Amino acid sequence: MNLPASGTARREKLRPSLFKLLPSPVRMRRSWAFGPVMVLMASGAPAATDLPALWAERAKSVVAVEYVTETETERQLTASMGTVIDGEGTIILPADAVDPRAAIWQLKEFKVYVPSDPESVPAVYLGQDAFTGWHFVRAAEAIRSRVVPITAFVRDGSPDAPELAELVWGIGLRHKDEDFAPYLLQGHVALIQSLPQRVAIAQQEVAAPGLPVFNRSGEFVGLAVSSFGQSYLQFSRAVSGAPVILINVEESSAFTVAGEVLPYLGRVPQHASGRPLAWLGTYGLEPMDRDVAKFLKLSAQSGVVVSEVLEGSPAEQAGLEDRDIILALDGEPLPRLKPDRVIVTHIQREIDRRAPGQTLGLTVLRGSERIELAVVLGEQPKLMREAERKYFDTLGLTAREFVYSDGIAQRIKPAEAGGVIVHYVKPSSPVAIAGLRREDWLREIDGVEVETFPEAVEQLGRIERDETRSEFVLLVRRGAETAVLRVKLR
Repeated sequence: MNLPASGTARREKLRPSLFKLLPSPVRMRRSWAFGPVMVLMASGAPAATDLPALWAERAKSVVAVEYVTETETERQLTASMGTVIDGEGTIILPADAVDPRAAIWQLKEFKVYVPSDPESVPAVYLGQDAFTGWHFVRAAEAIRSRVVPITAFVRDGSPDAPELAELVWGIGLRHKDEDFAPYLLQGHVALIQSLPQRVAIAQQEVAAPGLPVFNRSGEFVGLAVSSFGQSYLQFSRAVSGAPVILINVEESSAFTVAGEVLPYLGRVPQHASGRPLAWLGTYGLEPMDRDVAKFLKLSAQSGVVVSEVLEGSPAEQAGLEDRDIILALDGEPLPRLKPDRVIVTHIQREIDRRAPGQTLGLTVLRGSERIELAVVLGEQPKLMREAERKYFDTLGLTAREFVYSDGIAQRIKPAEAGGVIVHYVKPSSPVAIAGLRREDWLREIDGVEVETFPEAVEQLGRIERDETRSEFVLLVRRGAETAVLRVKLR
């Protein structure tokens, strides 16, 4: 079975995870942090509650979402787990539920399944919110009376974050051939950390990624995120102990706490593209080195070093410079987060929560001087998923419009942008045999320089329609190298 690159790929198991439900089993495993330990799983229903009754209601807040991605040569079917958030049938899916390389128009035939029901209802893809990362889908009205929004299980607003050692439980879903049957997962909270969102990590898996987690009373306490990799040692006769990292793509021990989820359920995208999208215009943000912080007498706070300010960006227009150290946003010092790299995600989220046209105040350290800058955030340039594309079956490639991020990858100035990017290469096709690769930058086609996407489409189309042509030539840039590829057609 071929698994797509997306973290939402479903893997077949030999049998259901029923052993998770057995009373008090003991398993040997390597924990995510503490090395080999004996993990004693909780048994019995939470005290003073009726778990079967809680389960019956809360299982109505989860669904399975299936959709098709139409690629150049096939239709890829993907299933992901989602949580219902309102009475309009709106569903949120985790960030990795959709391949970021897929164009919006390639995503088709969305369907929603209630657990244990083989029949589906149609749904519409609403887009992805940049701040939360969630994909939003809205199911047809026929399903709305059969599901319950997660907000129904919140009492007196957002509950407190779970405490260490507290028992939490959640829901997993089986595969389509088992009608997405729900099953119970549970564990005790082992760690709570800001990454930069407040995330709780349990001793063992407590829910499928994208599905809710509850406390003993059945209150919503968080939303499961993609599982962290766990390190194991694999022993054999030839190797004494080789490290292996295993990732469970169907279940997770980590969940974002409810206080980081509930305030943002209303961030339904205005457009399927996710726009409007705020843009600062920096590249290569890095956490300030601890030794540098100590030298600058900044050990008590976080800082982020700006590797590069992009030409023509809002950051450049506001006066931000390469090697500036960002110390505060809108007058608020950057929080101390561990590990240090998390602070970069914090800054990006602060940008994503805003809209184009809003002003973001930056306090930066330049040399020994503190400077206050006011950046008017811009609209993010066209994204890869929004770029125009054209597939040429006879030649065996998809040409994609050159976008701003391609210029960053190629390390060129905006004025030097042009040509097209190779988005897809068909195996064993003429261009594949000639050595063309995905992400190659096409500058010339048959000796003709192409500056725009329409020019490239016209030139490639002319070659493909010419049944008498036996070969053509491509001038390709790959990283810092330029190559000429001779493509044989006959």
